[in-house]
Amino acid sequence: MARLCELLRLRRVAVARNWRAMAIIKNMFTWWEGSGFTTWLSTRLSGTRIGGDALGNVYYQGTVKADGLPRRWVIYSGANDASRVPPEWHGWLHGTIDASPDEALPPPRRWEKEATANLTGTNAAYLPSGALQAGGTRKLATGDYQAWTPQD
Repeated sequence: MARLCELLRLRRVAVARNWRAMAIIKNMFTWWEGSGFTTWLSTRLSGTRIGGDALGNVYYQGTVKADGLPRRWVIYSGANDASRVPPEWHGWLHGTIDASPDEALPPPRRWEKEATANLTGTNAAYLPSGALQAGGTRKLATGDYQAWTPQD
């Protein structure tokens, strides 16, 4: 029985090693589940961490490009979705402001709302009445509508 338990443990270790190796190889060739190998490598070699946002995204700046502007990029904390970049960091990424938003922008006003990610395609997406996913029926017209007919 002890021999069987030892063989099963060794099998689990081998499977875990294979799984880690496959995850590393997959990361080299895909980008949709996070930063790829080349982004990770360039971030480690030439990236300077500028800051982060409330969603956990981290922003980097690298070497100056041929047009004289520095290369800027974001490493997402979750899925690669550009709607998860808050407006102030979007401005920094595109060169609208030079310093990080924490230094360059005034503090948010109390009436400003936090930026939200694009919810299209999720269960929390907006569905107007009459949408097929919401049942496909809508309220009848209220009677204040008059159809237009062309004059001869």
